[in-house]
Amino acid sequence: MLVNNAGFGLLGAVEEATDAEVRRLYDTNVFGLLNVTRAVLPSMRARRRGHVINISSLGGYRSGPGFGVYCSTKFAVEGLTEALHAELAPLGIHATAVEPGYFRTDFLENASLAVSPRILDDYAASAGQVREAARRISLNQPGDPQRLAQAMLALVESAHPPLRLPLGTDTLQTIRDKHAFVEAETSAWQALAASTDFPQG
Repeated sequence: MLVNNAGFGLLGAVEEATDAEVRRLYDTNVFGLLNVTRAVLPSMRARRRGHVINISSLGGYRSGPGFGVYCSTKFAVEGLTEALHAELAPLGIHATAVEPGYFRTDFLENASLAVSPRILDDYAASAGQVREAARRISLNQPGDPQRLAQAMLALVESAHPPLRLPLGTDTLQTIRDKHAFVEAETSAWQALAASTDFPQG
């Protein structure tokens, strides 16, 4: 089994993030995960068994202001995991993206969260509000890390693990909200979307 858990966050509007900040984030959250996964897969393939568990995030399912660059790395993790799930299943190997919400860890503290020092006033009402919220939420998150650990053990012991495992009621609500938004927007733009096919003879 492989658990890809290395990663950190970046707080700030997309425009506020520097090239160096973005590259450092991707080096850890995406390329680090890829490098370790590619190193481990040959032995899993040889044994025709194994489980790749990639720690994604609530932010891997829906992005938002202030965490756009971080969420984009978790979107990448989701895409890679989805492909791995399909590629490895015929070989008897599982792949799961775990999507924790806000758990009471130090993720929003300095050791795990980089904050872009550049602050643009135009983003005060969006990313700026998230900067303030992160300070209030830190160490007061609703998720219990011990219960997360128990859920992870249940995942590991499952004979048929899921492609995605959302953890926390906040993640469950985020998924529901995004599905509702996508359905409403798709319905509103359905005629235009469908108009782009070649005409049927």
